[in-house]
Amino acid sequence: MILKRKIYDKMLRLKAELNGQKAFLIEGARRIGKSTICEEFGKNEYRSYILIDFARCPDEVKDYFRKDMNDLDTFFMLMSTYYGVKLYERDSLIIFDEVQMFPNARECIKYLVADGRYDYIETGSLISIKENVRDIVIPSEERHVKMYPLDFEEFCDALGESEIISYIRKCFADRTPLKPELHRKAMLLFKQYMLVGGMPQSVVAFIESHKDFDRADVEKRGILSLYRSDIMKIGAKYRSKVLTIFDQIPALLSQHEKRVVFNDILAGSKAEHYEDTFFWLGDSMISNECFLCNDPDIGLSLNESRAYVKCYLGDTGLLVSHAFDENELLEDEVYKQILGDKLNMNEGMLYENAIAQMLTSCGHKLYFYTHYNPDKHRNDIEIDFLISNNSKLKYKLYPIEVKSGKKYSIESLKRFKEKYKARIGECYVIHPRNLSFKEDIICIPPYMTICL
Repeated sequence: MILKRKIYDKMLRLKAELNGQKAFLIEGARRIGKSTICEEFGKNEYRSYILIDFARCPDEVKDYFRKDMNDLDTFFMLMSTYYGVKLYERDSLIIFDEVQMFPNARECIKYLVADGRYDYIETGSLISIKENVRDIVIPSEERHVKMYPLDFEEFCDALGESEIISYIRKCFADRTPLKPELHRKAMLLFKQYMLVGGMPQSVVAFIESHKDFDRADVEKRGILSLYRSDIMKIGAKYRSKVLTIFDQIPALLSQHEKRVVFNDILAGSKAEHYEDTFFWLGDSMISNECFLCNDPDIGLSLNESRAYVKCYLGDTGLLVSHAFDENELLEDEVYKQILGDKLNMNEGMLYENAIAQMLTSCGHKLYFYTHYNPDKHRNDIEIDFLISNNSKLKYKLYPIEVKSGKKYSIESLKRFKEKYKARIGECYVIHPRNLSFKEDIICIPPYMTICL
């Protein structure tokens, strides 16, 4: 089953725009469908293609890059012969899959693009960590493109429910609630998205098994095992720290503040001790980091503090499987409770992770905000997410509070709005109810996050 992915259209635009003058590098976590989409692109948009999988590539092929780069006629002849594929000038694609596993091939992109005969796509994760860029010159002839698990729109499309998306967008634009029966349908789709997630193997298993969550869970646990295996291959210097954070993500997100308290992980630990850890998790795109912004009045990235971080899993379906073992999922009736809005555990963990995932796939970098009140000896303002319009001249802030329950307070959001009123665009509460207004704060259901 081939899933429709938005990145395909972006690849088409890049093909026309770059016209062979640059390769494009698709970055994404393992098992999100990078190889599949590239092969599909090669089949549909070129007369022929070669996919070189550096995760299992033989030394014979690697030697072509080491020994024959000074004679590209011979290089292409050897490639064409080894893979049994005839190459056509300006109508063939060569895919470097998992290129981080053989950095020498990435370095060769400079010469291959300059030659101009064929187009090139690289895929990979962990593109920037030291181990994968040591001793090579990073080619400037690359256009980076990030790829994520299926977003909510793509998930709905896979389930044959694409028509509801345009209705959701129209209602958001008009600031009107959905019809009650369609709100219930959209919420059910969102809950399924939370449980299944957007990993292609999990989505396909769910669909082909006629919506069996257990079949999807089997696929997700296989992916989590792969991620653990990848972590175990890290250099010993910070392997244990990456594994510790990865294993503790559900516990961290189940706390009220959800941020990482380094001293709780290991007495005496500080943020700087985990710098490589979060760089690895972020670069692998296994996690989505959300950093504290000290002063959002003058920009988010300018005032981020990496000493305070919330670590969301890149896919919420994976978080469900990561947080519960197989027996807990059944004994605690997790599926039934989420679908019926009766979950006893901290459902906010899943809601907030899903919102983080949806905002990230929309291209937002994640920030949060807190304000400590010394008189009250506690935080009196806590904003889950801050996004902006990225304008340099007309900069506007959009604070977001995520509420998994139907009863909640908006006092924190109102205080933030008053504090930064000159910079505020709109304020949002994301809650399980239909679209509504509380004073001038827009309360939207979680499926409308795609519209932000």
